[in-house]
Amino acid sequence: MNFKKALFTVLGLMIFASCNGQNNQDVVTKDAIYKVINNDSLMLRVYFPDNFKKKKKYPTIVFFFGGGWSGGTITQFEDQSKYFASRGMVTAVVDYRVKSRNKTTPFDAVKDAKSAMRYLKIHAKDFGIDTKKMVASGGSAGGHLAAATTLLPGLNESTDDLSVSPKATALILFNPVIDNGEGGYGYERIGDRYMEISPMHNITKGAPPTIFFLGDNDKHIPVATGKEYKSRMEAVGSRCDLFIYEGQEHGFFNKSKKKGKYYYETVYEADLFLQSLGYLKGKATITKAEN
Repeated sequence: MNFKKALFTVLGLMIFASCNGQNNQDVVTKDAIYKVINNDSLMLRVYFPDNFKKKKKYPTIVFFFGGGWSGGTITQFEDQSKYFASRGMVTAVVDYRVKSRNKTTPFDAVKDAKSAMRYLKIHAKDFGIDTKKMVASGGSAGGHLAAATTLLPGLNESTDDLSVSPKATALILFNPVIDNGEGGYGYERIGDRYMEISPMHNITKGAPPTIFFLGDNDKHIPVATGKEYKSRMEAVGSRCDLFIYEGQEHGFFNKSKKKGKYYYETVYEADLFLQSLGYLKGKATITKAEN
C-alpha cells in the first residue's frame, strides 16, 4: 500500500452517530478522506443501514450535490441518504472541488467524482459495498457528475488506480446538467471541450438503467433535453424512465421546497425504480402523501 492509500485508510477511521430524520433512530456514519490534491483533502460520508454486518454486501447509492460546479454542500442529500439507509442500502454523500472554494473547473469536479467512486470500490469490504449494485445519483451539476462517472471515458485523475472502474450500475438523476454542448448548460465554461464532459454526447451501448426527474418550468434544463436524453438512451437499448413534474422549477426535489411534496414523490419513485432492478426488497416506507 502506498503512502496516499495508507493516509486515506487512517483518516477514514472516524465513526460517529447522527439523528435519522426519517425514522427517528440513530444512523451510524463514517467519514473518510478519499483524495488529497493540491493540499485539498476531499471527504465523503457513508451512512450504514440498521444492524449493519461488515461481512455482508449491501446495494449502495452515492450522492453528488448540486451548485453549478461552483458551490454546494454534502448536506443537500442528507435526507435521501438516511432514507435509503433505512431501506437497507449503504449510502454516501461526496464532497468535491468547486469554483468558489477551490478555484477549479467542471473538469476537476468530474475527476473528483470518479476518484470517489474508485475509492469506495477499493474499500468495498470496509464499507460493505456490493459493487455490482452501485448507484450514482445527484442533482443539477451533481447529477452531471453522477452520469459522468459512468458515461465519460476520459477525465481521470492521474493518481487514480485506473484498473478500477468508476462506473455505476444504475443512475438516479435529479434535474441533471446532462447536455454541455452549444446551447446547453455550462457551455460558456466548457467551450469546445464539451465532447469530453457532456453525458448527452457520450451515451453508448451498455449505458446503465436511469431514472430522470425534471420540472417543466426548469430554467436551466429544458424538457426537450430530458426527452432527447431518454431518446438517445433507448436508441442504444438502455432504459431511461423520465418523470416530468408540472409547474416545477430547478431544485424542486429538495425537501425544503414547498414542504417537501416533491421530495417524497421523487424518493418514492426512486425506491420503486431500485425495487425493479432488484436492489431493494419490500415496499417503500415513504409515500407520496407524506407532505
